[in-house]
Parts: sequence; structure tokens; C-alpha cells
Amino acid sequence: MPSNETIRRQRALGGALGVIVLGCALVYHFFPRVFHVDPATMAPRRSMSMGTAPASSFGAPAARAQADNEQDAGPPLTLAPTEVIAARMSKREQQLPEQLSADTPEVQALLQQAAKALHAGQLTGDKDSAAALYMRALKDKPDSRAAAKGLYEVHARLVAQIGQDIAVGDAESAQDLLDALRSLPDAADDVEQLAASLKTLTKVRPMLAQAASLLQQGKVDQPQGGSALDLYRQVQQLDPANAMAEQGIFQVQRAVLDRALAAVAQNDFAAADRALAAADAIRPGSQQLQDVRERVVGIRHQRAVGVLAQARSALDSGNLELARQLAGQAQSISPDVAGLDDFEERLTNARLYASYKPGQAFSDRFVDLPGRTPVMVVIPTGSFQMGAADDEDGRSDAEIPRHQVTLAKGFAMARSAVTVGQFRDFVRASGYVPDSTRLGGASVYDERSGALRDDPRATWQDDYAGKPAGDKLPVVNVSWADANAYAEWLGKRTGKRYRLPSEAEFEYALRGGTQSRYWWGNGTPSSRVENLTGSGDRSASGRRWSNAFSNYRDGYWGPAPVMSFAANPFGLYDINGNVSEWVADCWHDNYVRAPHDGSAWINPGCSVRVVRGGSWGSSPDQVRSAYRQGAEGRVRSGRVGFRVVREL
Repeated sequence: MPSNETIRRQRALGGALGVIVLGCALVYHFFPRVFHVDPATMAPRRSMSMGTAPASSFGAPAARAQADNEQDAGPPLTLAPTEVIAARMSKREQQLPEQLSADTPEVQALLQQAAKALHAGQLTGDKDSAAALYMRALKDKPDSRAAAKGLYEVHARLVAQIGQDIAVGDAESAQDLLDALRSLPDAADDVEQLAASLKTLTKVRPMLAQAASLLQQGKVDQPQGGSALDLYRQVQQLDPANAMAEQGIFQVQRAVLDRALAAVAQNDFAAADRALAAADAIRPGSQQLQDVRERVVGIRHQRAVGVLAQARSALDSGNLELARQLAGQAQSISPDVAGLDDFEERLTNARLYASYKPGQAFSDRFVDLPGRTPVMVVIPTGSFQMGAADDEDGRSDAEIPRHQVTLAKGFAMARSAVTVGQFRDFVRASGYVPDSTRLGGASVYDERSGALRDDPRATWQDDYAGKPAGDKLPVVNVSWADANAYAEWLGKRTGKRYRLPSEAEFEYALRGGTQSRYWWGNGTPSSRVENLTGSGDRSASGRRWSNAFSNYRDGYWGPAPVMSFAANPFGLYDINGNVSEWVADCWHDNYVRAPHDGSAWINPGCSVRVVRGGSWGSSPDQVRSAYRQGAEGRVRSGRVGFRVVREL
């Protein structure tokens, strides 16, 4: 058996080389500060003369706790303490021979001396080591259970310490201790197993050193087949329990995760996602992967919130294209960023409805004099079938062919027909002379005959019967030019684009998203929805309608004050009753070659215009949503008024 001094010299030479190679290659080359592995936590090189065995795994508890608190702390190299491994071999005590007599004083003295050597860590090496003393005691008394038990404990500690040295790559110390283990009885099986592990260590050590060099060169996981990761995987195939390979793979994943964080810092989120995916393939579900992924998600969310704030600013300033681009960037950065849906709605409304919302009611203030426009209702965009269906009762040739019309941009329509009071404000402020005054007269209702008659004295200030009208009644006895002049005046007063609705816009708004005969259904309404011709209505002299909605009564023979009835699904009042209304289009006998975009169909210089919507005196067929009629633009009638549209 070699002397204690010889073993120390061998260990000093070989062990120093092992410490330099493995310490530098596997710790220094692993960038210990990035790796966050405190060298103080690494176990010292083993020797055959050791102090008290550690009470737990690698490293002092305080140092390990400090390392665990590090953000990027790697998996600890936890190895079972010597006492634990020795305890696993305690079952061998059952195989000890029956002690026939008590130990002699000489044997007891040897046992006491051996116990002190064992406690001091002097396991083997010279005549005063625990192994030598226990074997002397057994030689003197072969059936001494205490001596046999002590020798087994020396055996167990050597096995445990050799296993730890192999785990951390200290081949020289492991070889020294393995030579010592060979000198013990019944150690052949353990020697064979540990020798095989040591042989594996000798094979993987150059691979570990090369992997450390590749890490230093930045060849972490690329190129494929020539990276540090590839070498560490090969080491694990040869030695699945190799702790340094596990630490190396942790380091590789850390480097890939750092790559993800660097990409996020450069706003390259696609590269960050690729790096996270690569890291997940290295060590799926690791704590450091989860931590970095949460950091990336948080950074992306903050960036997305900032970009979305810029998008809102662009939208507020009216730069819709920039707002759209920024919102797209925010979504690509963090698809679930809060507020994106609301912003998209605002952007859509800004693009289609000038920041209003469908169904919203508003009124523009005049910019150059006191006053406001009529209340306008925002009409949603959409498509509909314009005209009458083939099987619709009462259909005329003027209502075909039925065709698809798409209104791609929202507009606002007056909530009700323009009132007498609103038209009076226009005449007073503008000095405009309506045609009923300039040309004289209008067609008004004659109670005696039950029909319309020309009255040269009737003007826009009169009602359907030629009597002075209240301010809340819809203005009638106005020509198409009068209606158009009012719309243009609103535009001048507000700086917005006011006009008469196109025929397509009027039918789309009238239907309110329905395709039925009327906006309320296909027959007589079950409630007071519009001012219509009802079988229950009576004139001042008791007249009845000859062609009316049966079992319907609205309480008015002529026009009612605006908004006296229900609104249609788009929030418009009196859209298909009370008074018929002028629209912008010229009259055409049918819809052949009619526009499909909702624009007005106008021929320059045309004199016949389109009138849409039912009135207080229209038959049920004339109240259909598809019904249309033409009239000379100079006509002034007690059944015809108008409402306006504002472009958004």
C-alpha cells in the first residue's frame, strides 16, 4: 500500500492538472459570472485524508442559498452525502457473522483508534488509517462485528467519494481513491463498476473541454453537428448522469435565452420567438426558460402598449394610415394587448364614420352664426338588395331589376324630415326665396273633394291643406331646388358636406337592414309605427281612405309633428310615412345600368327627380320599401318634404 506522503504527492501533481483543466475549461470558459455559479460552491478536490464529510450536497448551504437567489442560477450539482450513501449499504450488517465473544481490550483499543481515524477522514493510506486499524482488529478477532461494521463504513465512504469525484470530473482523485478501495476485502464488484465509470470519464473529459471551447467561441447551438450542445448531448449518451454535461446544457440554453432577450431589445420579435423555441427544445419547461419567456412577454406587452399609444395619437390627429400601420405593429408585437379591439373600432369608425359610431346621433354647430343643424343619425355601412323581389305584390317595372348595392362608407341622415321651423331659420338667415313664393302656390289637400288642388296662395309656411303650419310639422310645399338649397346652406354654415340623399341611400336607410315589404314587416303594423293611411283614420269632415291599411289608426289625417311615431331599426323617424321626400337622383324608368355603390344617378340638366317614401296619403302599395315615383323638380306638394344627409 503506498504511503500517505506518496499519495499526497501524486494527488498534488495529477489533481492540480485536473483542477486546472476542468476548472478553467468547465467553469472559467463557461463564463461563471453569466453562469452565476459561485466557485465557492464547488466541492473541493477529494483526498484520502479528508475532514468530516459534508452534511448535505455540493457547496455550503449559505453559498447555495445565495446562488439560488441569482436570477440565472443553474441547476445545482447535488450529490448524495457520504453518510447517505454509506447508510444505503447498512443492509450489509445483516450479513455480518455472529459474534461469539466480546472484543478483547486490545481489539477495543484498535476500534477506538480506528473510529478516531474514520472521524478525521483518514480512511486509507498508512498503518494509522481507519481501514488498516479495522483490518488489524479483524485479524486479531475475526468475528468482531464492530470491526467488520467499521470496515464496511470505510468501504461505503470510499465508494461515495469516488462517485462524487467522477461526477465532477476529478479523475485523478477518483483513481487514487479507487486504488485504495482495491485494497479492501469484498470490494471487487464496486471497483469494477467505478472503474467503468472512471473509464467513461476519461473518454468524455476531452469532449467536455472541447464543448467549453465551443461555448467560448460562441458556437452554442450552431452549426448543427459542430456545436457545444451537440457535444454535451454526446457526453450524456455516454454518461447520462454526467453533472458537467447537464451544467453545460444549462449554459447553452442560457446563451440561447440571452439571444432572445437581445432580439427583443432590438425589436426583432420574430427572432426572439425563434430563440425561445430553440431554448425550449434544449431543456423543455426549465425554470430559466419560463422566467425569460415571462420577461419577453412583459417587454413585448410594454412595447405594444407604447406603439398603440402612438397609434391613438395618430388617429386623434387625423392620420388614419399611420394609425392603421402602428396598430398593426402593436398587434404583431403582442396580439392580446389590451385596448386593441377598442382601437380597431375607433379606426373603423374614423375611416367610415369620421370617428362617430353607427346609430350615434349628433348635431353640427354653425361656425359663423348662432344655430345648429338638424339632428343627424350615423348610418352603418353595408350591402342590400335594392328594388322589389320578383314575387312582391304591387311590384312595378320601375322597381326592377333588383340589384346589389354596397355602401362602403358611412353617412349620417337627418333623424326626421326638415321641419317648418328649421326651414324658416334657413330662409331668414340666407334670404333665399323658395319656389312657392317666387313662382307662387302649391298643391294642397281639398277637404271637399278629398284630392289635391293647386292653391296659388299656398307657400312653404302652410301645411298640407294650405293653412299656417306649426314649427314642428315637416315642411311641405317645397320644390327639389328648395330642398337642395337648404342642404347647401347647411354645408356653408358648418364647413361639412351636406346634401340630399341618393335614392340608394334612402332605400337602404328606410329598410334599416330588412328585406321585407315594409321595414316593420310584410303587412299591417301591429302598433303605431308610422303616419299611414289607416282604415280607422277620419278627416275633419269624416272622410275615410278607400285604399288603406285595414284595422290601423294613427290619429292623423294629414302630417303629424315629426317624431310622433316609432323609429325604424336605424333610428330614423317618419322615414316611410308622414311625408314623401325628395332625393338627389334624376328619374329613370328602371334600374338598368343603375350605380351599385350607392351614389346618386344623375343626368346633367334633368328636370324630373325621384321622390321616395310613403306619406300620410299613400296607399299600402305606395308605402312599400321598394316603391319609387318621379316628379318634376318644380313640384310643390302638401305630401312631399325632404331630409338631408351629411357625408362623414
